[in-house]
Amino acid sequence: MRVKILGSAAGGAFPQWNCGCANCSSLRAGRFQGKARTQTQVAISHDGSKWFLLGASPDLRGQIEATPDLHPRDGSRRSPIAGVVLASADLDHILGLLLLRELQPLRVYGAASILRILREGNTMFRMLNHAPQQTVWSEIVPGKQFSLRSTENTDLNLRCEALTLGTRYPAYVTENRAGTLTPSEALLGLILESKSGGRLAFMPAVSRLDDAVLEQLESTEVLLFDGTFWSDDELPRIQGCGQTAREMGHMPISSADGSLKRLAALRRPRKIFLHINNTNPILDESGPEHRAVRDAGWEVAEDGWEFEL
Repeated sequence: MRVKILGSAAGGAFPQWNCGCANCSSLRAGRFQGKARTQTQVAISHDGSKWFLLGASPDLRGQIEATPDLHPRDGSRRSPIAGVVLASADLDHILGLLLLRELQPLRVYGAASILRILREGNTMFRMLNHAPQQTVWSEIVPGKQFSLRSTENTDLNLRCEALTLGTRYPAYVTENRAGTLTPSEALLGLILESKSGGRLAFMPAVSRLDDAVLEQLESTEVLLFDGTFWSDDELPRIQGCGQTAREMGHMPISSADGSLKRLAALRRPRKIFLHINNTNPILDESGPEHRAVRDAGWEVAEDGWEFEL
């Protein structure tokens, strides 16, 4: 399996357009010992001929242009991108779908509740079915493995299983609508497997972990895990208001029950934090928080990383 990290930041990217926090200000001034990042986006392929996107970020167009493997190859308006797998309905995970509306045949996988939000709750996404068979919408069920296929139903030699990681729908989903949706479909992690044997875990938003999920992670070779916030009170402390990490559906990295401690026993996978918020001190490569995650055996994802499993 070929894996490309096209973007590694949380919503808003880094620096965030309206943020003057210490990280963003220092980066703009050229004093920051760290790198700018676009919003989280990952692409996977069995052999490099056809690609699936994990989510569709608002920065997707620029990310595709920066990645030659994702460019059209034969002079036609036909991209090697075959489809998208959605793990949630968060805006920074779905808005890029609207950038893929130029009559490119695509297959979009998502839990039934997520597809209902897109297809019934927002008329803009009808542009993805402006022409017959422009988009094939395919439902996935948490806990049940499925194969990734093209719109022509060609098996692309990749398997996926979705795991429930939370039950909270995004804030733009009204309470009444959320009450009609299935809680276990709100926030998913993805376990992806190539027929050649490589296994990848993609979990950019994690509100909880149980033993069954931890067991799945031990069988993977690479873990891309929620690195949104260093501490639970990060945003309220820096902004003076706002929700905590856990209230926003993210497990913080630090603290007694944070991801560093909860995942310390994992030995097999290469562990990489991504979906990193602009306020997170691990972005500062000279800081103690960055050293702490590296000393614990973790890496901090950067745009442009790629590897094979």
